[in-house]
Amino acid sequence: MTSTPTSGIPIAALPAPPATGGATAGAPVPGGTTAGGPARLPPGVPAAELRGATREYGSGNALVRALDGVGIAFPAGSWTAVMGPSGSGKSTLLHCAAGLDRVTRGQVFLAGQEITGAPDRVLTGLRRRTMGFVFQSFNLIGSLTAEQNVALPLKLAGARARRADVRAVLAAVGLGDRLRHRPRELSGGQQQRVAIARAMVTRPAVLFADEPTGALDSASARTVLGLLRTMVDREGQSIAMVTHDPAAAAHADAVVFMSDGRLVDRLVRPTAREVADRLARLEAAPC
Repeated sequence: MTSTPTSGIPIAALPAPPATGGATAGAPVPGGTTAGGPARLPPGVPAAELRGATREYGSGNALVRALDGVGIAFPAGSWTAVMGPSGSGKSTLLHCAAGLDRVTRGQVFLAGQEITGAPDRVLTGLRRRTMGFVFQSFNLIGSLTAEQNVALPLKLAGARARRADVRAVLAAVGLGDRLRHRPRELSGGQQQRVAIARAMVTRPAVLFADEPTGALDSASARTVLGLLRTMVDREGQSIAMVTHDPAAAAHADAVVFMSDGRLVDRLVRPTAREVADRLARLEAAPC
C-alpha cells in the first residue's frame, strides 16, 4: 500500500463548483455539478467506461491499432493510473474515454451517458459540465493571464467566474502570486500547474490527466499529487491519469498497465517499487 502523501493544502482551499439558476447547496446542479463537491453520479455508475473499444488510424499497410478491444471502467470516487511502454495506447485510451477522440468500434460512456456516436455539440456540452482534462502540452491561451485561463471553463459553461474561486484554486497549486502572468512569463512547470487549476476549477465529475506532473519538479509534483489524493479521499473526486512515473502512479487507488493497445495487468494500491518492477517487465517483454 502507498504511504499517505502530504501536500500541506486543505481541500477547503478549493472552491465549491458554481451553481446555476436557483440550485440549492448540496443538490444536483443543472449540468451535472453539485454545490458541495464534484458532480454526483448514481450509485454503481462509473465515471467513465469503455466497452470493447478499438481505435484505428490509417488503412491498409499503414493501419495502426492504438486500442484493441479495450474494456475498462473508471470507478466513481476513485483514482486510476494508466501506465505502459511508449506507444502502448495510454493517451489514446484517455482521449477516447473523455470524448476527445472517437473509437472506431465499441462503446464509450461518460458519467453514465453513452457518447459513442454523440454529435459534437452534445459532446462539447457534456465535457464542459462533467469533466476536466489536463493536457500534456498545457493548451493554455497565450494572450490570457493565468487567472483568465483558469476562469475560461467557467465562462464557457455559462457559470459565473467568481474571482475568489479562481484565485483559490491557483493558490492551491502554489500559483497565488502568478495571477497576472501570461504563459510566456511562466516556466513549464508553472504552466502545467495553471492547466491543472483550470481543469479543477469546475470541480468536474471526472478529471482526466495526461502526465499531469511530467513538467514539474519533485516538490511541485508532490504538492499536486497530494492535492489530487485529498480531492479523492475527502470529496469523492474521480480521476483517470496517464503517467510514466511509478511514484506518481503509486498515489492512485489502482494502476492498470497497457501493452500494444490492450490492458494486460492491474495492481491495487501498489508501492512505487511494485509499479516500477511491473513496468520494467512489460518494457523488457519481446514484441
